[in-house]
Amino acid sequence: VQLVESGGGLVQAGDSLRLSCAAATGIFKDYAMGWFRQAPGKEREFVAAISWNAISTDYVDSVKGRFTISRDNAKNAVYLQMNSLKPEDTAVYYCAVRPTNWAALSRSMDDYGLWGQGTQVTVSS
Repeated sequence: VQLVESGGGLVQAGDSLRLSCAAATGIFKDYAMGWFRQAPGKEREFVAAISWNAISTDYVDSVKGRFTISRDNAKNAVYLQMNSLKPEDTAVYYCAVRPTNWAALSRSMDDYGLWGQGTQVTVSS
């Protein structure tokens, strides 16, 4: 089973991008999902998470009000809408599955068990 991210690219500050993460099967309809990012020379960090039923979401402070996480379980997909992008948002973005049925949201990488290959987002000033 694989997760495949898409939607990254090179944009200017203030622009928007929508990242998608898709799985070939409905493996995560009962699982919380998360987005993480890793900038050059930095550790991977939490960005956003969404509960299995999409009722709850969580965001790192630096993206609150600019990014929105959503999911469509019928399409086996999770999304990250990124608005008002800043140069400091430049990173490889990864989606991940928290493979525990109906689990609470988590910001810890250790709680996520399946990762995509990442998609590059570059924001120029």
